[in-house]
Amino acid sequence: MRNVSVVTEFVLLGIPHTEGLETTLFLLFLAFYLFTLLGNLLIFLAIVSSPRLHTPMYFFLCKLSVCDIFFPSVSSPKMLFYLVGNSRVISYSGCVSQLFFYHFLGCTECFLCTVMAYDRFVAICFPLRYSTIMSHRVCAILALGTSFGGCIQAIFLTVLTFQLPYCGPNEVDYYFCDIPVMLKLACADTSSLELVGLVSVGLMPLSCFLLILASYSCIVGSILRIRSAEGRRRAFSTCSAHLTAILLSFMPVVLIYLQPTPNPWLNATVQVLNNLVTPMLNPLIYSLRNKEVKSSLRKMLNNVGFLPEK
Repeated sequence: MRNVSVVTEFVLLGIPHTEGLETTLFLLFLAFYLFTLLGNLLIFLAIVSSPRLHTPMYFFLCKLSVCDIFFPSVSSPKMLFYLVGNSRVISYSGCVSQLFFYHFLGCTECFLCTVMAYDRFVAICFPLRYSTIMSHRVCAILALGTSFGGCIQAIFLTVLTFQLPYCGPNEVDYYFCDIPVMLKLACADTSSLELVGLVSVGLMPLSCFLLILASYSCIVGSILRIRSAEGRRRAFSTCSAHLTAILLSFMPVVLIYLQPTPNPWLNATVQVLNNLVTPMLNPLIYSLRNKEVKSSLRKMLNNVGFLPEK
């Protein structure tokens, strides 16, 4: 009988083809990570501290900021840890946790973008019924539903990946544990599981994207019927930030999981942009285009003494 050893830990090899750039990457990724945490924390505090921002749109934006704080925290601390020369080893349970929380937070954000599109659809297409439709109870159900849906999807993908036997090589040719690289290390035929995973990972964002597209098709139709040029401008301004954030969220998913022939270097580059750059840009996208958020931020910073009173 063949002696088979079970893998209890993995070694993260990092971003492909970046040998000798560890210090540069550490400083760059540390800056991205700190700006991400700071920007999203400021948005969160600005919304929580301002009663006039306690509306459905800002409630969902507040949850998006919380997700954007935790999402890069799944992989970035370990990556920064080994970029300064520390151990690249990650335990089996640590690898499972990384994969689960990465997809849990990613899927939650995907569902949240869909809910935010629905919120804008109701606000612009049914303005007189907006407060009735988007009640506190409905908002709470929708917010919990995004997390519940993300959790179910993440559990399915994690179980799908780690029910396979891992008994041979343990070097992960990536900077964190994700489905495509983990399946390569499994000691079993993974072709059917790759297909199921591809359908699952592809179907969920595609469904969300189609729902968002349907919402914005109705929104554009309603905006074009507005007679006032100022009214059209304000309606488009309200939606433009959300559309920009949607494109930044969905494009990496398409590039990483739905490409016919995976390219490790391209995947890693896009994944870094998705993990660090997009969460860092979201606060800028939503605050720079939004007078209410900017006003609340300025007031909050004045109160704590970071900005002088005008």
